Amino acid sequence: MTKVAVIVGSLREASLNKKFAHAFIAHASEGIEFVYADIDLPLYNGDLEASAYPEKAQALKDLIKSCNSVLVVTPEYNRGYPGVLKNAIDWISRPDSTEVLNNKPVVLAGVSGSALGTTQSQSQLRNVLIYLNTKLMGQPEAYINGGRFFTESGEVVEESKEWLQRYVDAAVAHLSSSN
Repeated sequence: MTKVAVIVGSLREASLNKKFAHAFIAHASEGIEFVYADIDLPLYNGDLEASAYPEKAQALKDLIKSCNSVLVVTPEYNRGYPGVLKNAIDWISRPDSTEVLNNKPVVLAGVSGSALGTTQSQSQLRNVLIYLNTKLMGQPEAYINGGRFFTESGEVVEESKEWLQRYVDAAVAHLSSSN
């Protein structure tokens, strides 16, 4: 069974990205276990690496280590990815950047209210994930305009369901590639 860590780059309870992660999981095939990661962490501080590594940061690192792959769903803030996500990646990748993410399959997606979706945040995040030597899925990409993807009640609009299923199928194949 493939175990996938799900990192949602927003702490908001009503996050569009959290809704997308739920929709993704609902459309995934059997045999995949999804585990949400808690990224509400203290700010990264290199002084804590050797002396008092935060318990929540270690729990996140252990979760990612225990999973076969990672799904990252991120918003875009000010043409970049959120600080909370950068902070989580810093904790995950320190002190040894090859310890947790090296060669791990990763899928990126993102939802925002803008017509551009999350093109800029994902572009920046791709640079970081490539540097960390992940096996990043190249195609298909998911830059989602949340205003057109979800109904008022938070359901995926009918016209997007076929695309979502194709995307999820491709992403699950990539996420399962480590097995």
